[in-house]
Amino acid sequence: MTAYDFTTLQANWSFPTLVWFGAGRLADLPAGLDEIGGRAPLIITDRGLAVSDIVVQAKAAFESIGITPGLFSDVQPNPSVENVMAGLMALRAGGHDCVIALGGGSAMDAAKAVAMMAGQNRPLMDFEDAGDNFRRVQPEGMVPVIAIPTTAGTGSEFGRSSVITDTDNHRKVIIFHPEMLPELVILDPQVTVGLPARLTAATGMDALSHALEALCAPGWHPMADGLALTVLKMIDASLVTAYLQPDNLGARANMLAASAMACTALQKGLGAVHALAHPLGARYDAHHGMLNAVLMWHVLSFNLAEVGSQMATLAHELRLDGDDPGAAVLDWLETLRARLDMPSTLRGMGIDVAEADIAALVADALRDPCAGGNPVPLTTDGVEQILRAAF
Repeated sequence: MTAYDFTTLQANWSFPTLVWFGAGRLADLPAGLDEIGGRAPLIITDRGLAVSDIVVQAKAAFESIGITPGLFSDVQPNPSVENVMAGLMALRAGGHDCVIALGGGSAMDAAKAVAMMAGQNRPLMDFEDAGDNFRRVQPEGMVPVIAIPTTAGTGSEFGRSSVITDTDNHRKVIIFHPEMLPELVILDPQVTVGLPARLTAATGMDALSHALEALCAPGWHPMADGLALTVLKMIDASLVTAYLQPDNLGARANMLAASAMACTALQKGLGAVHALAHPLGARYDAHHGMLNAVLMWHVLSFNLAEVGSQMATLAHELRLDGDDPGAAVLDWLETLRARLDMPSTLRGMGIDVAEADIAALVADALRDPCAGGNPVPLTTDGVEQILRAAF
């Protein structure tokens, strides 16, 4: 890999949206506002970041040009319908014409949903990603988004959807519209430096799960496969370094890029990891990336017979030893998890799945849109097998 000086490197990409990359580019927010044609921004972030230096710097950048942005931070780690509707009220009450999504995947998902709902007259759940529900959206009612991720995990800044928790029914719902893609993404590795080690690990494994499931998804999509393989190599080279050396801008930059690339790759499909993580996260309010980290090994074991060629390619690219590529990749996953001090089971996460909940979790997983992308067709028995193995 070419060595770069990440203290000075800057680049502008359009893949699939306009990207401004570089340490310190948070200060370019005023130019970003001109880029999207906004004048009255609402910053949407989570409760933890609301009083952080990052938000202070973002507000100061706007105030330097005479603009006082609004701030909405009532976003849970698994954003709910109620969070989105409260954000929508803040947007409308403040007369805001654009959204600044600042934070991890939760803030991104909530912000994109608020921006989509700005001028809609139907309930949020009417836009669930099922059939052609997205056609119900009135695109002219949406407001533009600038996305600034502070974690390297979900890649939601590159996504056309939001994952929102329906708390009444204990399920996560994917809200989709093609124009939910932010108009501008600012990838500033400097803003990820303060991320706690535990969250660096969990969000990094989330990005890894996107790439691994995309690689394993059935169908021919060499563009997505190429991205997925590159992402997996980048994460292999950078995640542990970012975990152990939080100030390492090179590792942070590579993880930010890998996260965004993984989200682009997952258009090929996801599978049982996400199909199970969604209902588990909704029911137990658990961190999505941590759930993916635990589930990945068990899902890959379940799928191994159908992904032999992908595992052979991946083992070759990662230069893994052994005559059995599938076993080598499983060992690699387990070693990586251990180096990141992450649990290997749901119980290790503090989740004790009640016997009475199993049937509902399995049914929700089978209904999840990601289930159809699993290389082994999922059945009730198969999903239950994975779930019990992950206990």
